[in-house]
Amino acid sequence: MLNLDYFKGLNERQKEAVNYLNGPLLIVAGAGSGKTKVLTSRIAHLINKNKAFPNQILAVTFTNKAAREMHSRVSTIIKNKKIGISWMGTFHSISAKILRKHAKAVNLNYNFSILDQDDQIRLIKNICKGEGLDTKKISPNFILSIIDKWKNKGWYPADVITKGKDKLEKEFLKIYKIYQEKLTDLNGCDFGDLILHCVKIFEKYPDILEMYSRNFKYILVDEYQDTNHIQSMWLNYLASCHKNICCVGDDDQSIYSWRGAEIKNFLEFDKIYKDTKIIRLEKNYRSSQNILTVASRLIENNNNRVGKNLYTNSDAGELVSLDCYRTGKDEAIGIGDKIEKLKEKYSLNNIAILVRAIFQTREFEERFLKINLPYRIIGGTKFYERAEIKDSISYLKTVFQNQDDLSFERIINVPKRSIGETTLKQINEFAKKNNCSLEIASKKLIELNLIKPKTKQGLISLINLIEKWRDDYKKKISHVKLLQIILDESGYSKMLKDKKDLENEGRIENIKELLNAMKEFDNLESFLEHVSLATSIDQDWEGEKVNLMSMHASKGLEFDAIFLPGWEEGLFPHQKSIEEKGENGLEEERRLAYVGITRAKKIATISFSMNRFYQGDWIDSLASRFIDELPLENLKKSNLFNNIEKEDFEFNQDFEYENEINSPGWLRYQKRIK
Repeated sequence: MLNLDYFKGLNERQKEAVNYLNGPLLIVAGAGSGKTKVLTSRIAHLINKNKAFPNQILAVTFTNKAAREMHSRVSTIIKNKKIGISWMGTFHSISAKILRKHAKAVNLNYNFSILDQDDQIRLIKNICKGEGLDTKKISPNFILSIIDKWKNKGWYPADVITKGKDKLEKEFLKIYKIYQEKLTDLNGCDFGDLILHCVKIFEKYPDILEMYSRNFKYILVDEYQDTNHIQSMWLNYLASCHKNICCVGDDDQSIYSWRGAEIKNFLEFDKIYKDTKIIRLEKNYRSSQNILTVASRLIENNNNRVGKNLYTNSDAGELVSLDCYRTGKDEAIGIGDKIEKLKEKYSLNNIAILVRAIFQTREFEERFLKINLPYRIIGGTKFYERAEIKDSISYLKTVFQNQDDLSFERIINVPKRSIGETTLKQINEFAKKNNCSLEIASKKLIELNLIKPKTKQGLISLINLIEKWRDDYKKKISHVKLLQIILDESGYSKMLKDKKDLENEGRIENIKELLNAMKEFDNLESFLEHVSLATSIDQDWEGEKVNLMSMHASKGLEFDAIFLPGWEEGLFPHQKSIEEKGENGLEEERRLAYVGITRAKKIATISFSMNRFYQGDWIDSLASRFIDELPLENLKKSNLFNNIEKEDFEFNQDFEYENEINSPGWLRYQKRIK
């Protein structure tokens, strides 16, 4: 029994998108414009109008969760839980289904295995070992990311053309070739292969392609702005017969180029598919008009976009707050105070702080622990629980006292010193038998010459360094300087700098933020005590908590109130993004700002500080260029500078203030509020 009421509650543009059934359709769906409702209603309409049987509809999402949600909504609309949209799922799940039927075409059997990341890493490690490549310097994850990038472009090893002088790239290509051969030998493939193999089959076997392209009378794609090159090719092949492809997305929310997403797929859709109909969903059901206007005026500064203008029937709502603080620490205090007031009206679960870089959470975590404001980190780990932070603190704890076995055990082979599990077991057993610490046990075993020569050398080196660092500390060098020395002399800094790794930049930023945190304490003892207290509080997900996350992690979410701190040049837009990608990088950063603002339903607060301790130095901050692009009439500008008491403010001893408003960021801000 069909529910014919699915048009009820749709606005005119949404109805138009549901009704348009012939030819290619691009739905430009603004933030909060009800795109999922449109997609599900469209599927129901196709079935209701007998335009296609359920198995003739291909519906593609980016996540399994989105696929399940879509299937559930469609089932509700058509009031039949059993009706199956058998071709509804992610790019990977649908490709796997196709590949099972045609595995022989790519030298696999139908029962091939799909390798998870752990399996992939193990395989890459084995290949690197065989080829004499040092995985300590180049992580298997990094090699896999390069291989995945090639696969996203639609390249088998034979298709890759390397740059003449790039020896490393040639090495990676060699590994890629062996890796693919090994996968075939194992009757396996990775996630990248699922789509790539399908595309190659479509290219090589026109009869197989025709079978699928004829069957899929209608194709629907969600989050089209996040597609990469190979996914676009895959869709193009499958839509080649009927051309009834409907893609939904928002080019203004394309923020995943680092994951291979290509915004040009969206911008050039009407060039790829002739006679494309473009429908803009501009009515927003999430945010107040002030929030929408601020977001819209900001994103208008991008050149590479289809263009739209969001509006709402709800009232204008509160003005977007623009706050200036003296330092990052003051920013955390100010936002904490605002949240304390907001929680009288809103649930903490509906309040979020969105940062550009994950190291920024530290100051907020410190402040929230101090005022007992519960919080959770979405899509990440609490600052003092991140691996590189725990490593650094373990080094400090080992130097501070020689009985801390847990810390000693953690750092004994980080970086690698040829001290394996067998030696560690030997040290533990000796310590237990002789009722002494692991450090003393290590010294005794060295004296007794019971450690293998290569391992012995590494262990002696570590113990000598620990004793040297203790002498350094006795000489009254600062605890901050001590950690810098430890990281350099232990080889930890070099390990991070040398390692080609996707997450490595974030680790280095976190270490620098740790050094920043330490400057707030008089000595090592008080700092270590603070860390112990900070880490004693578990990450409990239940109950009311403020949400801390990166802007990237916030996509698809919504909150009553959001805070967007750290809007300063270099931090946001991020310097690296501009350096690497130029104007394209700047536009993606602006899209990220747009995503951040449009997460807010009722309250949005943007802030920056005049000075920030960043990467080891006090920086005289310049307010983000994005602030200049915000419409003044929709902003509530707060001058918090004069509200900060002198005694509440701490600079490091080396920093001298020439005058109270010498910051270009502050001067720029002052001009805006006059």
